[in-house]
Amino acid sequence: MPSFDIVSEVNVQEVDNAVNQAQKEIQSRYDFKGAKFEILFDKTKCEVKLSADEDSRLQALYDVLTSKLFKRGVELGSLDVGKPEQTGGMTRKQTIGIRQGLETEKAKAVVKLIKETKLKVDAAIQDKQVRVTAKKIDDLQEVIAKLRENQGTLGIPLQYVNMRS
Repeated sequence: MPSFDIVSEVNVQEVDNAVNQAQKEIQSRYDFKGAKFEILFDKTKCEVKLSADEDSRLQALYDVLTSKLFKRGVELGSLDVGKPEQTGGMTRKQTIGIRQGLETEKAKAVVKLIKETKLKVDAAIQDKQVRVTAKKIDDLQEVIAKLRENQGTLGIPLQYVNMRS
């Protein structure tokens, strides 16, 4: 039976490249001369930590990072942006998590959208993805079209992988 998987994943290497580009740009900016700042990417936790000595510099770090992520094709909807926090002294920090996989609530919303199409397809949540199967490949293509139409209501980027016919 034809099937495909719906996932929400980010290419970690692209995030790493964007962080490196952001660091290079910030180091050459005039408004950051002599300022204390840091951009760290933890690949195991899949999160970026920003720190700066002023709120305006922290916001500038965030803006540069998001622009680099966008240019490298990383969906900004997959970022889980934390609130800026005051740390020791004058330093401010902010943690940006990167969502990998579909959370259970979002997976249930995807399945609900698929069932609302009234097509003859089966959708099942498997770990951090949704598998969709059908007898006809045309039904699967219709499901993908409907999900692309309604992607804004879900609030997360979706990818369609492992198409089997």
